[in-house]
Amino acid sequence: MDRVPAEKWYETRRVADDVTYIGEPHILEFYRCNIWHVRGRDRDMLVDSGMGVVSLRQHVPLVTERPLTAVASHTHFDHIGCHHEFDERCVHEAEADLLAHPTRGNTLADPYVTDEIFTALPPEPYVSASYAVKAAPATRILRDGDVIDLGDRHFEVIHTPGHSPGGIALYEKATGILFSGDIVYDGPLIEDTYHANAADYVSSMKRLYDVPVSVVHGGHFPSYGPERHREIIRAWLEAKGA
Repeated sequence: MDRVPAEKWYETRRVADDVTYIGEPHILEFYRCNIWHVRGRDRDMLVDSGMGVVSLRQHVPLVTERPLTAVASHTHFDHIGCHHEFDERCVHEAEADLLAHPTRGNTLADPYVTDEIFTALPPEPYVSASYAVKAAPATRILRDGDVIDLGDRHFEVIHTPGHSPGGIALYEKATGILFSGDIVYDGPLIEDTYHANAADYVSSMKRLYDVPVSVVHGGHFPSYGPERHREIIRAWLEAKGA
């Protein structure tokens, strides 16, 4: 399989409301985390940080322009790979230990990370068999109802266990923007991780159904609007008999 030079690993696309999508296009869509950069008056926010196979700080200048808080929607390998590159790191209390002590097993790198998840490999010396997330102990522990303050923008932490115990969504009431992580997005949802919980998943979906969103930026797959948001959740709950 061909390898991609580091300078071509990432792509960026500004979507709206000073939100920029950062992606890793050479990872298959199912495994490709959506990295979200939000510009604030006093500081910026990064929601998730990808696999970490290529440095974000070195190859995406946007993330080094101003003070930045890196938030983990949860701690699976595809979402926290570059968190160690940032001085301010936030995670929910239920997954703080995992962010500080990641392994191939507890981040789900094993069994998911193989050459087959790529359309082209990262630059040398990357080897899938020895891929591992670097430790990035949190500088701030998050709980439900906490606020990420960017000066002129304020994102409320909504605890959304189910996919993982410390999953969170981030909601900006003023704009209706929801960063939903992996609890809900417009694609196949993963409900069978080693620390997933079916009852928690149902509760989190019911809670998010009533959030008055204008747009949802998920952890995977394209963003979508309020009607699609309720449609996805309603169909999922109906399938569960909930």
